[in-house]
Formats: sequence, C-alpha cells, structure tokens
Amino acid sequence: MSAAASEWFSTWFDSPYYHRLYQHRDYAEARQFLGRLLEHLHPHPGARLLDLACGKGRHSRYLSEQGFDVTGVDLSAQSIAHARQFAHEHLRFYEHDMRDELPYGPFDLVLNLFTSFGYFAEEAENVVALRHAADALRPGGKLVIDFLNTDLAIRQLVAHETKTVDGVTFQLHRHLQHGFIVKDIRFEDEQDQPQHFVERVRALTRERFEEYFQLAGLRLAETLGDYQLRPFDLATSPRMLFVLKKQG
Repeated sequence: MSAAASEWFSTWFDSPYYHRLYQHRDYAEARQFLGRLLEHLHPHPGARLLDLACGKGRHSRYLSEQGFDVTGVDLSAQSIAHARQFAHEHLRFYEHDMRDELPYGPFDLVLNLFTSFGYFAEEAENVVALRHAADALRPGGKLVIDFLNTDLAIRQLVAHETKTVDGVTFQLHRHLQHGFIVKDIRFEDEQDQPQHFVERVRALTRERFEEYFQLAGLRLAETLGDYQLRPFDLATSPRMLFVLKKQG
C-alpha cells in the first residue's frame, strides 16, 4: 500500500523547505546518542542493521562507519536519491513505505529513531508497520522505537513560534486535534508564493504502544527516557525509547 499523495509526509518530506526548516538539528548530539545506544545494545561486529525511516542517510552512514552492515529505507524518493551517493558494499538505501513488507532482511537490529513513527491516519497501520519490522528481524533480534514522551510534549506544547531560516520566515502553530499533535507550517517561498504544510504525529501513550507491541508479537525489554539512556519517567523524560525483542 503505497502512500497516497494526500498523506502529509509524502509531500512535506520531499520539500526542500522541510530540510531548510530543520537544518539546525544537532547531528553531533544524535551521533553521540547512537554511539551510546550501540554500546548499550552491543550488536556483534558486522551485524546487519536496518535504519527504518532513514531520511537522507546521515545516521545510516554513521552506523556503517562503526563496522555494521546497514540498510536504510525511507518513503521520500528525494531523500533516498541523496543518500545513495554514499552507498557501498555494506551500506545500501531503498525507497520504502514501512507499511509494506520488508524484503531486505533478516536483520539483527532494526532502528526507528527521532520520532519517525505514528504518522498514519489509520491507527491499524501502525501495528502493520511494527509487524513488518518484527518479521524482518532474526530470531533474538531487537527493534528500537524512539518516540517523544507525549504526556510531557502536550504539557509543554508551544502554540505559536516564528522561525526565520536562510531568509524564509516560517510560522509554526501547534495544537492537539483528534488524537494527533499537529504542527501547522506556513511561509512564503522564494517566489513569494504562500505555502502551507502540516505535520501530524499521533499522540501515542506508553500504554497504547504496549498494546501495539503485543499485537505485533514484540516483547518490551526496557523503556529508556532520553538520549543519555536514563530510565523512563513519565513526568520528566523527553523521550520514550522502547527496546523490543521478537516473541517466539
């Protein structure tokens, strides 16, 4: 089931303005987190890793540099086209919708990082995506889902924000709507034409995730609360980092 053009992520993630808005992201911090995570999970040298929703492949490249065999997949055709310039024998990239079966495994470790989940309009599609990820794991393999702590995120939601990046002023409006955290993004492009995009991430609680995991045949091994891998605390942790194992 390929993503329809009406799905917000199928257009926004391919827009050059998406990458412009988020160019400030701290990739050095992200690499430090990945290093800690690998040390925590200790996959064996040469293990097969899947970067599920890899974007332009920056983190896949780092994982490959650590000696792992890495496959990166993403829905965005433009992101995958960019990532493929860095491909080599132990690093490959494919355009892929996580709701479709993964034919590239089996993997020792599947990573879905930096809130790259919960975008779909139909809740059942989240479980389908998790089942496909589980099916792509070797026996004893692990899956890591990195999601925001929705309880804290909703309490701290910034309703309006203005950001100017490289001469483009973005007006960002955030609100909770029908079980989704919604970010409304408006700006004028370089031809002074008004543009409007929306990000929608389902406000998934820890309990709802646990229901998903059971339906997908995954066992929750531990829940961590931030990129320093401290234990999860509902009141204070910025993230929900789920470490899962395939059942059976």
